Amino acid sequence: MILVYTHKITPRVRYIFKHIFTRILLVDVDFTNKVEDFVAFNGPKISYTTVALGKEFFIKSTSLLFEQGISDVEINMGKWDKVPCFFEVGTKSSIPYDIFSASFYLITRYEEYLPHIKDKHSRFSAEQSLAYQNDFLEKPMIDVWAYKLRKTLKERFPEYEFKTRKYNYISTIDVDNAFAYKYKSFIRTIGGLLNDVYKLHILNIWDRLAVRFNFKKDPFDTFQELLKLKKEYNVKTIFFFLIGDYTSYDTNISASKDKFKLLIKDMVDYARVGLHPSYYTMQNLDLLKKEKERLEAITNMPMIRSRQHYLRLSLPYTYQKLIDLEIKEDYSMGYASHVGFRASTCTPFYFYDLDYEIQTPLRVFPFALMDTTLNDYMKLTPKQSLGKIRELMHEVKRVNGTFITLFHNESLSNYLRWKGWQRVYGSMLKMASNK
Repeated sequence: MILVYTHKITPRVRYIFKHIFTRILLVDVDFTNKVEDFVAFNGPKISYTTVALGKEFFIKSTSLLFEQGISDVEINMGKWDKVPCFFEVGTKSSIPYDIFSASFYLITRYEEYLPHIKDKHSRFSAEQSLAYQNDFLEKPMIDVWAYKLRKTLKERFPEYEFKTRKYNYISTIDVDNAFAYKYKSFIRTIGGLLNDVYKLHILNIWDRLAVRFNFKKDPFDTFQELLKLKKEYNVKTIFFFLIGDYTSYDTNISASKDKFKLLIKDMVDYARVGLHPSYYTMQNLDLLKKEKERLEAITNMPMIRSRQHYLRLSLPYTYQKLIDLEIKEDYSMGYASHVGFRASTCTPFYFYDLDYEIQTPLRVFPFALMDTTLNDYMKLTPKQSLGKIRELMHEVKRVNGTFITLFHNESLSNYLRWKGWQRVYGSMLKMASNK
């Protein structure tokens, strides 16, 4: 155990020290604000305050962890041994930056509470983030800082044995469209057919009719392949099913279709299943509750996992609604337009609500990349995408973190815009699972 002295033990202090020490470095940590207790303690100890008590391992604190609410925070970027960092505290501190305040700023998404311009889907855009603007979006910076702190602590306390956590991989699959053509309503089938005729999409017309009349397998029905790869590489896999009512943004088949229900039940038998709340649930509790209950009725089990469709996440409101519905895990923390680490960590963390200044029970699992980001936004080829996946995976492996990817069942179809992508998912699993 490491004892931490600070002049005021706040919820913010407890939260971020627990994340860095307990979750990343696997070190138990305790706190005191009594100097005599700190002096009497014989084990490894550090002080986190404004002025050193003596010659202890001292980290000079800034004010952020002792404040409440949101205020404009001045950020001046610097370098800690070539690693980007901010909240510089000078040479009298055992490390030159207050990485606890910096980590808190990033992991709570403090900047997303500040005034900003939303994108067309009412999302906080990657381009406005500190990480993007300072070129560290593709690095799990909090984990990097934690490992640099660990190295410095080992030099100061050579007799203390630090544990090393194990790298972990989670594959997540969003099911926005379980089928391209099959089981769609008659009206949707005719509408799609007329649209294909109007645009002269001859191949689509043939495929649509061939699938509808059972001459051909639906191209998006890749679920058995996904399960086969899951088993082959022994990968933890979570399927998030979109079961909202039809809108221009939510185009899955109806949740009332027996074939769709059977598919979901099949996935429950072989993998974990979560809710993929529809486009308009971002700030609509009643709609979110309706969809959660709908999926629970199909699976006959409590639904504890969620990922927002279109990654429509508005902090803190979306997370507060998930908590109200007793969702325990969220997988929405990432950007649609850019790969990387939105919260600057590759370690699952508990959402800290800056409105109420509390650590909540909602655990956030940040993902590093999405297939549509690589294909549609970055316009990378399958080969280039595998290169980018490898880079991000290595960043996570360097700090023994949790590498989480987001793919869709469609991207294994090798169909239309996913031509040539069939092997990408399997190759990624082979790399990510260390096989």
